[in-house]
This record gives sequence, C-alpha cells and structure tokens, in this order.
Amino acid sequence: MVRKIYWAVALLVSTCVAATAQTAFERAAEAYNAQRYAEAVALYDSVEVNEGVSAPLYYNRGNAYYKMGHYAAAILNYERALLLNPGDGDARANLQLANSKITDKIEPAGTFFITVWARGLRDCCSSNTWAVIGIGSFLLFLIGLYFYIFVRNIKVKKAGFFVALPMLLISIVANACAIDQNQRRNAHDEAIVFAPTVTAKSTPADSGTDLFVLHEGTKVTLMEKVGDWIEVRIADGNRGWLPQSSIEVI
Repeated sequence: MVRKIYWAVALLVSTCVAATAQTAFERAAEAYNAQRYAEAVALYDSVEVNEGVSAPLYYNRGNAYYKMGHYAAAILNYERALLLNPGDGDARANLQLANSKITDKIEPAGTFFITVWARGLRDCCSSNTWAVIGIGSFLLFLIGLYFYIFVRNIKVKKAGFFVALPMLLISIVANACAIDQNQRRNAHDEAIVFAPTVTAKSTPADSGTDLFVLHEGTKVTLMEKVGDWIEVRIADGNRGWLPQSSIEVI
C-alpha cells in the first residue's frame, strides 16, 4: 500500500513538473510573439533549469536573443541547437543571418572538398537518426546475407548479395556519422567570443604580443588552456591566446 502511494505521488510530481515546463515554454512563445523578448529568454532559461536542454529550446532562445540584437548569444544558441540537431535547416539559416550581423568576417582557410562533403553528409541528420539508419540497414544486411548463404535458388542468392553489400556499407557510414556527431557534441572544443572586443596574445599573459583583435560573436576553436588563458584558432588558421572570461563554450 505504501509503495503504491509512493509511486502515485512520484507520478503526480513528475506530471506537475512537466506541465509547468510545458506552460513555461508556451508562455515563452507567447512572450516572443508579443515582442517581449527579454521575458521570453527568461522563460526559456526556466525551462532549461527544469527540463534540461533541447534543440528547440536553443533555437527559440536564439531567436529571442537575435530580436534583442544580442547576436553573440543568438549565435551561441544556434550553434548549440545544431550540435543536438545538425539537420535543422532553420537553425542553420538563422545562424548564417546572425553571423552576417557581427563585425568579424574571417575568410576560412581552404578545406579539402572531400572533407566538406563528408561534414555535409554527417550533418544532414541527427545522431539518433543516423543510429536508426545504421541499425535498420544492418538488419537488412543480415537478411540479405541469410538469403545469399542459405537459399539455393541462384536468383535469390544474387538478390541477397546485392542487398547485403550496399546495406553493409550504409550501416558502416551511418554508424560512423552517429559516432562522429556524438564525439563532436561531447568535445566542447568550440566557443563564441562574448567580449565586445578582445585582443589575442602571443603568450598566455597580458604582456604577450598583440596578434589580432576579435569582436563578439566570432567562433573560435579551443586548442589549449593555461591558467585563465585559452589558446584559440580562428577560421583562417591563425592562433592566439584569449582570457577565458572573454568566451562562452558551445
């Protein structure tokens, strides 16, 4: 009897928490539509505290920050949304729009076309979608392999072979994409500059030589940490040391 009461109370509490979060999300959308963008951000923050993060949360909060003119925060949220759901075309389009509003327009270093193609393939689906594709194609591979090995009919054996081979390749690619996305999501090796202006130094100290200046909203790759300084690489390949307080990790 006590156990039943416990589970009933637990279910009631979890239901109330979910309902509160859902209400907060809906109120955030209402605030956004009413152009109360700061209120929308605060409500999305409360949803994150109660329910954790999600791609829609980051996307919608990014939109609110964009409307407020806080482009660095908008870019950070769009980048985080794309880490969770790389196939979100709306988030990618809004990220490009937000990047067009910032000061720094850094020309990226040349990238081998196969690398660009591979990244595009990887990011066309989320890791969960790739995992489903990988499992489904592997099951089809096993079915094709069964027909190829155990069925005596030549036509069926050929059909089994021509099904099994591409399904195996698709399974390998899908699982590789899912693994790579998970590793990228957990690496936390990219950040957005949040300081209005920051000078990259040649060494992790204020006395270092000035190398280049970055402005808020610029994306950097994290290389090494020494004390309160982080070595970063920008899109054109240049490196320098920034104070840790000047960036927010994606």
